[in-house]
Order: sequence, then structure tokens, then C-alpha cells
Amino acid sequence: MVSEKVVRFQNKNKDLGQLAQQIVSMMDADGYKTQISSSSPVGIIIQAKKAGILRDIITADRAFTIMITGSPDDFAIHIGIGKWIQNIAVAAAEAILLSFLFLAVDVPEMLWTRHVESEVLQKITGLIG
Repeated sequence: MVSEKVVRFQNKNKDLGQLAQQIVSMMDADGYKTQISSSSPVGIIIQAKKAGILRDIITADRAFTIMITGSPDDFAIHIGIGKWIQNIAVAAAEAILLSFLFLAVDVPEMLWTRHVESEVLQKITGLIG
């Protein structure tokens, strides 16, 4: 079972770099540790993990992976659980690793993850307007 949610936005004319920074700021304010890579060939990748609860419920090497792909008027937000990559800027440069960002999780983790994913996606949608 793979946990990934994709939402597409059209006709929003958003600066995707600025949107990524807003997402990082929002996640930081919610107590997440974040890292971002703008150098990926497919888009912008943000990883966020929360010390404490997330670390206890889901193993310490997992994190939310948020990927922004597309153009300002037609873009998608991908949210899933991925492996926390220590140097995301280096890993993201290798497009082949992107297929491994989203990991399979078991049912209890999946239920918790979907709940938190929905909250995060709702906040991101609020940023987009």
C-alpha cells in the first residue's frame, strides 16, 4: 500500500518557489523540521518530519514528502510519506530516486498518515487560495 495524494491546481498563477517557501514556513510554524530542494528535474521537493509524535508513531527515517510540479498556471501538489533523506539537494538531483520517495506503510500508519495529510493539504490549499 502506497500513501500518496495528488491535487492539481489550474489558473492560479502562483510563483511556485514562493509557494514552496510559504509551505516550509507553515510546516516550521507547526513544529516540523523541514528541508527543501529546488534543483530537482521534476519540481520542488519539501520534506517535513515532526520530532516526538511522528517519530514515535512512524519510524524516525520517515517524513512527509511534498512535491510541487508543473507551471504557475497548471501545477500539482504531491503529498506522501517518504524516507527522510539527509541531503535532499543531492538526492533530488538524481531523478531515479524520486520513484522511491513514497514508501509503503502498514494500515495503522496509513490511517494516521491520511488524517495528517488531509490537514496539511487543507492548509496548503488555503495558501493557494
